[in-house]
Amino acid sequence: MQVARAQQPIAAATVTLVLWMISVASFLPPMFKYTSQSLLLIIAAGMGIFVCLVLHLFFIAMAAKRLDRSPVLWVVISILFMPVASIIGLILFEWFSEQEKQAAA
Repeated sequence: MQVARAQQPIAAATVTLVLWMISVASFLPPMFKYTSQSLLLIIAAGMGIFVCLVLHLFFIAMAAKRLDRSPVLWVVISILFMPVASIIGLILFEWFSEQEKQAAA
């Protein structure tokens, strides 16, 4: 039942990843027209990107530690291949946790 210990950090990492994507999306072409008109929105989106990234990496490290994996390795992989590695990692984690639940039943 080792996977159950990592459920909370994984859920928090998912939320911070979604919030990070929303903050980054504010600088992409469809939204940039509105974001660039306000200095306050630019600062808020930039701070959102930074805070969400730091929290996401913290929760990834916490989940890796609870799963007896190397937190440093998982954080480095998440930074290098952001956001693709995080998305794939979260999907695989949910897939393996579902398999563990089915095996226990």
